[in-house]
Amino acid sequence: MAGLSATTPQPTAITAHQQSRVLEVSFADGAQFRIPFELMRVYSPSAEVQGHGPGQEVLQTGKREVELNALEPVGNYAVQPVFSDGHSTGIFSWDYLYFLGSQQAELWAKYESRLQAAGTSRDAPMGQAGGGSACGHQH
Repeated sequence: MAGLSATTPQPTAITAHQQSRVLEVSFADGAQFRIPFELMRVYSPSAEVQGHGPGQEVLQTGKREVELNALEPVGNYAVQPVFSDGHSTGIFSWDYLYFLGSQQAELWAKYESRLQAAGTSRDAPMGQAGGGSACGHQH
């Protein structure tokens, strides 16, 4: 996950659009992104999703309709979303939100190829793509 650096653009506005399920983020450098809640949920920086090391990522499925129930500030550097499926452990730094917004096309393509490799689909219920994570947690 990207960390904070001196060049991290600061967000100037963050708006959750519930109907279209996107988080609109404007940054001080002029960049503006509309990040789908699904993309945020699939690429949550939490250990629950990312695992505890390379190759331990837990493929997320069935998140197309996920909603954002809350968006809590974390200091002056991040937000912590609470998703409608109960996931609330991902802390999204400004760098990470910028990364998600600026790399959306590549991230969607990577997600689609991971789904295909796992023989599952974006809308399959969780648990049909391998069950729990490599660290023993049930997700």
